[in-house]
Amino acid sequence: MSTVATSRRLDMPPAVRDQAVRPGFLISEDLFRGALVRERKRADRSNRPLMVVLVRLNAPVSPESSDIWLRIVDGLRAAKRETDILGWFEHRSAVGLILPEISSPAHDFVRDFASSLRLELCQRLDVRTVERLSVRLHVHPESEGLELDTVQPMEPLLGSSQGRRRIYDGVKRGLDIAGSLSLLILLAPLFLLIAALLKLKSPGPVFYRQTRVGQMRKTFTCFKFRTMRVDADHGIHQEFVSSFIKSGAQAQEAGKKGVFKITDDPRVTRLGRLLRRTSLDELPQLWNVLRGDMSLVGPRPPVPYEVEQYQPWHCRRVLEAKPGLTGLWQVSGRSRTTFDEMVRLDLRYARACSLWTDLRILLATPRAVIAGKGAC
Repeated sequence: MSTVATSRRLDMPPAVRDQAVRPGFLISEDLFRGALVRERKRADRSNRPLMVVLVRLNAPVSPESSDIWLRIVDGLRAAKRETDILGWFEHRSAVGLILPEISSPAHDFVRDFASSLRLELCQRLDVRTVERLSVRLHVHPESEGLELDTVQPMEPLLGSSQGRRRIYDGVKRGLDIAGSLSLLILLAPLFLLIAALLKLKSPGPVFYRQTRVGQMRKTFTCFKFRTMRVDADHGIHQEFVSSFIKSGAQAQEAGKKGVFKITDDPRVTRLGRLLRRTSLDELPQLWNVLRGDMSLVGPRPPVPYEVEQYQPWHCRRVLEAKPGLTGLWQVSGRSRTTFDEMVRLDLRYARACSLWTDLRILLATPRAVIAGKGAC
């Protein structure tokens, strides 16, 4: 953009300048937020980082605000790429710039862009006005090495429904307590039968305790009926999980389906195979639901060494929803999906969370268990 063109716009009458800052330069707040949601989904699919820049004027609206916003927009337009999206994040309060598919490593791009933007703004605004500006950079997925104080995660920008989410979480917790307590009482005879069979068929404890990662990466002890021998080597599963996660993208590109369980696992007892095939081994997790570690519906709770292998966007599945006894992944194919597909199903559930969605998943679970779809 030439200096002459910029000077001509700055010499416009106030009413004309006010119009210029809106339709000719910036998309509306609704369109901008819609584009932000779409670009974040695209970033998840492509595994390419996304950055959003927010410039806020920390001052009440005044007659000269149109002049200031016009200069800010000129600075952003000079710093942005052709494919970047410029619009109102909050009308007349904050301008946003969406930068899809930024280059890796992200910290190099963010540092260079922040320096370029500051230079463009300083060329157009006086020192006093620059001091009134708040410039925030939001990167998705979060990347190591971003040491700038102004760099923040993307999620706060998408939290417009936090009030509705709090109501949903409260009601869901009440249903979890009522449902898990009722099922624990109702299924007590079945618990006793399985415990007796385990004691008769295989030496060792009835329950298997394992550390799992819950919402916001909080760890908890998960309970299951023991299906493996006491001396089982858990390194087999750790090696399998690591290779499966790393090969997820290649498997999806080749059109292949993986199995997120070890088939013909030599560590599993004969009774254990039956418990796994019918998902009865997971019934003790009702205790985890009652305690609040898990929910009746949610993503599968991962083990810590699995989370260590996650790509940054994978981590959202342990941030956005509490793990569940059943979930969208379990009723949509269970273990017969690629790892990336499983994560996307979990993220889809987290975005569309509702009591109706939970009810549909709960009603679909018995059919998935009986059919044994994807069970091993």
